[in-house]
Amino acid sequence: MNKNDIFFSTSPWDWKELSKLLLLILLIVPIFIEYLLKGYLKDVFQNDLYAGTLIGLIMAIIFMIGLYSVALKPNKLSWQEVGLKRFSRNYRLPIIGWSIGLIVISVVLVIVMEFLLGVGPENSKSDSLQSRITPLNFLIAFVSAAIISPIYEEIFYRGFLYRFFRGKFGIALSMFLSSFIFMIVHIPTFNTLPVNFISGMLFAWTYEKSGSIVPAILIHGIFNGIAIILTSLG
Repeated sequence: MNKNDIFFSTSPWDWKELSKLLLLILLIVPIFIEYLLKGYLKDVFQNDLYAGTLIGLIMAIIFMIGLYSVALKPNKLSWQEVGLKRFSRNYRLPIIGWSIGLIVISVVLVIVMEFLLGVGPENSKSDSLQSRITPLNFLIAFVSAAIISPIYEEIFYRGFLYRFFRGKFGIALSMFLSSFIFMIVHIPTFNTLPVNFISGMLFAWTYEKSGSIVPAILIHGIFNGIAIILTSLG
């Protein structure tokens, strides 16, 4: 048994901690932050991009405070327990390979969805960026999508959630469960849900193989960053 197997074989958390954090991300945040507060901010800014970016920052803070307060601090655990640690240099090439692979898979999924269902890749934030492309808007969108979101999402959905399930159900079911939850929290942007699920599976796999959440953060950031660049050009 290698060190990654030892790390993932048991989870330092129980169902009570999982329940509290799922309540936070599946009920409290969607109702009070993504619905009520975002609606207010959209009225204030009159801009989906600005409102969405600020909501993303607020969510990042809430997710990390919640994770620290519920899962780490009470158990006297460090952030290494959710994968924030060094990874082997040998995994640098797979990061590039998985980034390219995710881009190809996503393009194929978008084409299939548009052909079969007539669903395009556009959403309110991309429409807002395209309609008001300025250096500031591009910078805001890029930082939000390529830096903020990958960091807090990977720490929570893979670092905590995947590891919790992994210690109880093994690799395959844990990849599915964590990716499914990662997918449903992106509702109502239904056109991205297949990509969200596939990418969640890929990020969980890189976490499993590297023993660190950092490769998943990097792949996630590269993918989102390229998507923002293409959106601004489109």
